[in-house]
Amino acid sequence: MALLVVKDMTKQFGGLRAVDSLNLQIEEGQIFGLIGPNGAGKSTAFNCIAGLFPPTAGEITFDGKNINGSKPWDLCKQGLARTFQIVKPFGSKSVLYNVTVGSFATTNSRSEAEAKALKVLEYLNFADKKDILAANLTIADRKRLEIAKALATEPKLLLLDEVMAGLRPNEVDEMVEILKNLRNRGITIFVIEHIMRAIMALSDRIVVIQFGKKIAEGTPDEIANNEKVIKAYLGEDYAVA
Repeated sequence: MALLVVKDMTKQFGGLRAVDSLNLQIEEGQIFGLIGPNGAGKSTAFNCIAGLFPPTAGEITFDGKNINGSKPWDLCKQGLARTFQIVKPFGSKSVLYNVTVGSFATTNSRSEAEAKALKVLEYLNFADKKDILAANLTIADRKRLEIAKALATEPKLLLLDEVMAGLRPNEVDEMVEILKNLRNRGITIFVIEHIMRAIMALSDRIVVIQFGKKIAEGTPDEIANNEKVIKAYLGEDYAVA
């Protein structure tokens, strides 16, 4: 069953068409990748789906409901959560406090919210840092905190915007395993990522966009051997004959 359907989605900023008639469909239980060069429109597409920007045209359906124009906080309560490329935790507050804020999407009880947050931290092997101030975390741990905050909202669909940017190779491998485990727990994942070995290892299907337009869609193997994708990333000299 399709959990997310994006049909002819367009986002225009004045004379700039950042996303141009994008179509994609994500099935429940998939890890679905979105890749493309810098400035291709990936984060704008995420922002439209997550309710930060209303699409100029097209239709977005989540869990069988049209969500065009829905607000991020309403979508969060419906089960659509996202992370941001630039993480901005409450630096002067503890890790547990930061994650507890996310838990309030599903409860009004402080004690229940803290209990849910602690379970998320335990699942991510992060509970030992629950009392550390977010400002004192490493980049890798801030990325993990960003995922924990989103997971605390109990999402059906998790949108991840470059959660592996800036990580060392071993940290990337750890993040890949975390995301695979989340999928195994029934969470559908939609991920933007520039680290190709990670996106290829994770994704069931991948969409590639350039200048706001979809140029390819397929399995990781199909994408890795697609002439248009090779040209978009590596230039004409590397195109498949």
